[in-house]
Amino acid sequence: MSTTLETTRINLRASAEAKALIEQAAALMGTTVSGFMLQNAYDAARKVVIEHDTIRLSQSAFQSFVSTCEQTPTPNAALQSLMARR
Repeated sequence: MSTTLETTRINLRASAEAKALIEQAAALMGTTVSGFMLQNAYDAARKVVIEHDTIRLSQSAFQSFVSTCEQTPTPNAALQSLMARR
């Protein structure tokens, strides 16, 4: 998480029960409600983004992918025509 001095505000509404539980959890962790909520929301957001941006492959699928990437394709007629215009 960035430690710059610039901050922006995030507003949200919560039920009284949720607020009380968050306040209790923050106190148990020795932090403020804002600090507790920000750290936990930030951690959850990073997890979501990482899961979204990560591709998982089996070892055989990865080897197939690497093999395909390393093969030099044969230029087709359209590519040859395009390169001839250069």
